[in-house]
Amino acid sequence: MDDLQVYKAPKDFPGREDYKVRVRQPEGEWHSLFIYEVKVDMHEVRPASMAYFDLEGTVEVEVTCLYTEIDCVNIAPASREVTYEHHGNTILFKLTGPQKLSIEINGDIFRNLHLFANPKEKDAPQPEDANVLVVQPGIHRKPDLLRLLENAAADPREKRKVLYFAPGTHYIEETVLPVPSETTVYLAGGSVLVGSLVCEGVHDVSIRGRGIIYLADFHRFSAFRGIRIVFSRSINVEGITVIDPPHYSIFIGQSEQIVIDNFKSFSTRGWSDGIDIMSSSEIRIRDVFMRNSDDCIAIYGSRWDFYGDTRNISVHDSILWADVAHPLMIGTHGDHERNGDVIESIVFANIYILNHHEPQENYWGALAINAGDRNKVCNVLYENIRVERIEQGQLIDVRVVYNKDYNPEPGTSIRDITFRDISYSGRANPSRIYGYDEERAVENVTFVNLRINGELMDAPRPELIDINHFAKNILFVTEKNTVV
Repeated sequence: MDDLQVYKAPKDFPGREDYKVRVRQPEGEWHSLFIYEVKVDMHEVRPASMAYFDLEGTVEVEVTCLYTEIDCVNIAPASREVTYEHHGNTILFKLTGPQKLSIEINGDIFRNLHLFANPKEKDAPQPEDANVLVVQPGIHRKPDLLRLLENAAADPREKRKVLYFAPGTHYIEETVLPVPSETTVYLAGGSVLVGSLVCEGVHDVSIRGRGIIYLADFHRFSAFRGIRIVFSRSINVEGITVIDPPHYSIFIGQSEQIVIDNFKSFSTRGWSDGIDIMSSSEIRIRDVFMRNSDDCIAIYGSRWDFYGDTRNISVHDSILWADVAHPLMIGTHGDHERNGDVIESIVFANIYILNHHEPQENYWGALAINAGDRNKVCNVLYENIRVERIEQGQLIDVRVVYNKDYNPEPGTSIRDITFRDISYSGRANPSRIYGYDEERAVENVTFVNLRINGELMDAPRPELIDINHFAKNILFVTEKNTVV
């Protein structure tokens, strides 16, 4: 069994020449990886590098820096403790199992290499399968693709159809492709889809593969998303990458039973959040890498055409990098005309935050809950989260707010929030826990083993955490004692 899978890039797709990367099974043949260009950081948009492959077991990785001599190397997340050998301008290291890494030369976090070692695919559709409709590279008209699916639906052999985008570059002429129910859209490794996928009022859809949705050229379409999921249920997104969408990488509105796994995204424009969730429930996000120029993951109530509460959301085993705004955000938007929404039962666990950089004080917070629009936020757990770098901002921001830019009215309450095993070392502005007034308070916030600069917090310290008079029952717990 071949435990290493590499992919050729489309011949017409521009690459990046800052790095040369090769991978192999131990003592096996070296395979070169294509280096994709990804742009990062809205403050000053600039190119970085990205490469990917699939593995099972152990592989050896060789990275050669082509643009400067190597004085020092940081492989993030640092907590993964990836050890390497350094020979001239080349570093070598081993990976056992899937990893998502940032390789930073001489402290440069903008000209870095993003290296994604994906898990080997399971049950991937094959072009020769009876239910697979293979689309070769080129320019595709939306009606032709939909007609292909409609005609295939008459085939009694298979209920679910697979639209298989073969390796190469694909252009959707109308820029947006609606995906019908009971359909798999498969982006094969080495494929690039220039266009957006929309799931609207559908069910049982899978969008998967190792290909890329590429939207860097869509400057005039300010509301374009990589994937739009609205009024839908039972939607899975797995394995793909979205590069430079004008708006969100994935948008979820008034939908349920959504699973996002091994998803990667990069963005550089205003409001180009990673994954935004509005008025939805039963959302499972796992093993994602998000480097965005706005919130990486944001969870709201009602907004635009989407109404209702939001609940039962989990984000696990992920890496977040906010070049702008918040890595994790809850609560801003809701239905203020109908007494707000309830946003509840949220879990963030086993997460690395590689950076938080936000110059505007009102949008600070690597871990942020800002309840506006009469919203009530409750029952939120942050667990085992390591924040590696804060360039500008603060670690925690829990506030009932009136944000004049977005909220006609303040939020109602925040309560029953737990921060367990959170760690950060470095400088940052003091965290905030603020109620709005006596009637719109923050209540029952518990910190268990909060560690800042190596020190366990067993009591509030104003220079590290600022708590106002409208925040009640704020507890600090260590392994040995509890302090109010």
